[in-house]
Amino acid sequence: MTRRSRRRGALIGVLLSAVIGGTAQPAIASAPTGTPGRATATRHSQLREVHEVEDTIARSLSSSLRSPHWRAQVRSAALGTAEADLGALAGRATDPAGRHLSTSVAAADRRIAELKGLPASTGSLLRIRLGAPAMRARLTAAVDPWVAVAAADDHAGSITAYDSRGRSHTVDTARVPDRPLYVLDIDVSKAHRAGLEVLRKAFADRGLAASPSARADARATAGWWATKVTAVEVSDDEEPWFKGAAETFSLVTGFGLDGKPRVDSVDMPYLDYDGTVYYPNQILVNWSNYKYNLADVVMMEDDDGTNYKALAQAITTALLTVTDQGTYIPLVNALLAAMPDSWFTDDPDYVESWYTLSRNSTGRLNGAAGNGWMTVEPYFVEEL
Repeated sequence: MTRRSRRRGALIGVLLSAVIGGTAQPAIASAPTGTPGRATATRHSQLREVHEVEDTIARSLSSSLRSPHWRAQVRSAALGTAEADLGALAGRATDPAGRHLSTSVAAADRRIAELKGLPASTGSLLRIRLGAPAMRARLTAAVDPWVAVAAADDHAGSITAYDSRGRSHTVDTARVPDRPLYVLDIDVSKAHRAGLEVLRKAFADRGLAASPSARADARATAGWWATKVTAVEVSDDEEPWFKGAAETFSLVTGFGLDGKPRVDSVDMPYLDYDGTVYYPNQILVNWSNYKYNLADVVMMEDDDGTNYKALAQAITTALLTVTDQGTYIPLVNALLAAMPDSWFTDDPDYVESWYTLSRNSTGRLNGAAGNGWMTVEPYFVEEL
């Protein structure tokens, strides 16, 4: 998976599930397709509008590059870093073309934050980067680079790029183009961090988190048991050349010590490339937060169309309908059924599933879809 500097979306779903009546059973046989309806239509509309905002700024940026001084400033930023904050870059512009662009970029940043369910305090989100490393040698001062927006569809056969005259050009995504171009997309790392805070606050506000007294009880044991991920690999995210970095996180769900469903978000920023084994030694589940010896985990990636506020609302609405029946029941189905079709189909949201995680789980767990695996082990976290 090349880390997606754009959008990232993928709901890599680690669904680790379920004991019903004391017998371990998989919660679902495969990833569900969800229920079509308003939620799916809304998500498609949001993704489309985000892309339209990006496309408008791409056109404006490409036109602004007619100014040699501003073009040189952008070139220097693109060659000097993997990605450049477009709002900050335009704000520092010494050329009128860049300063004029700054106002439009600021307005676009605010609109994108709104569409992604993020607070206005998130700040600048749009950024630019060179389309591919192979373009560096061709991005000379004399070249008039094009500007493109990363396609919403990872399997798109082409993307549209704009030149400084406002003309559009179709660019084949199967190979790196000869002409250097900038790709405009969202700072998914920043959006992801802000989005996780939105989720955490929403879960806490709806009571889907441990109470202070429960945490105090856990601390009294002088430590707590955890499940640690020692190795993980995702086989294929089918990333074309124009995609950038991924931002991955997991939602761990189960019944809290108070008997209510709870959700813990776990950031997994190291999952950068497919076909690569990572050894994070990361705590995935804190068992002191849970009443039963089983948990469910849904792993996701952020993308342009991820609306964290809507995601939190869907999750909390679904989980609050589930009650503790005195034995563990899987929360996977309730959580995934609340999500629209587009999380699993049109976008690269759902990638993999695993089942039946307990405090004693150890060794390699292969994903049900054959697209990934991870090894886990119990781990006791001692207090100092």
